[in-house]
Amino acid sequence: MKTKRFVLCLFTALLLAGICCISCGNISRAKAENNSSMEVEDFNTFLEKFTSSAAYQYERIKFPLKTPITLLTDDGNSEKTFPFTKEKWPLLDGETLKVERITQDEGGIYVSQFTLDEPAHKVFEAGYEESEIDLRVEFELIGDKWYVTDCYTGWYGFDLPISELKETIQQVQEDNKTFKEIHP
Repeated sequence: MKTKRFVLCLFTALLLAGICCISCGNISRAKAENNSSMEVEDFNTFLEKFTSSAAYQYERIKFPLKTPITLLTDDGNSEKTFPFTKEKWPLLDGETLKVERITQDEGGIYVSQFTLDEPAHKVFEAGYEESEIDLRVEFELIGDKWYVTDCYTGWYGFDLPISELKETIQQVQEDNKTFKEIHP
């Protein structure tokens, strides 16, 4: 009787150990498959989607952006900051983020380029040479996906009076409405 009980216990223990090993193996294989499918998103593919879909663009911006909007107060003696939130974001199309160098008829040279192009961090800037930039967009690879984490845009330049901020936001939203019709 003791021998049968011992054999039964041994058989049960071996059966449970086998089930555990198979289960652990399946979990490890599933984790390995998930890790291999988590490829880093290609930046150019991301940028194409980003500039051609308003919904995708909003998903890939970390609001509020790192740098707030800073404007001079109406008295011109102090500054006031506002968080750069989704309602203030001007949707960006492919032409806006196009790398190019254009000589204007008037003689100015407009340059748009990536001023920082690292594997996990990119900065796009645009504006006239020998002048302040009109646009600066910062992209960061977070996990395996690209996001916009910061931006400066001429829409909210330092010379914009606070009294015109609400009107400027409304104009940005109107322009965004047109973008959304073309690129939902």
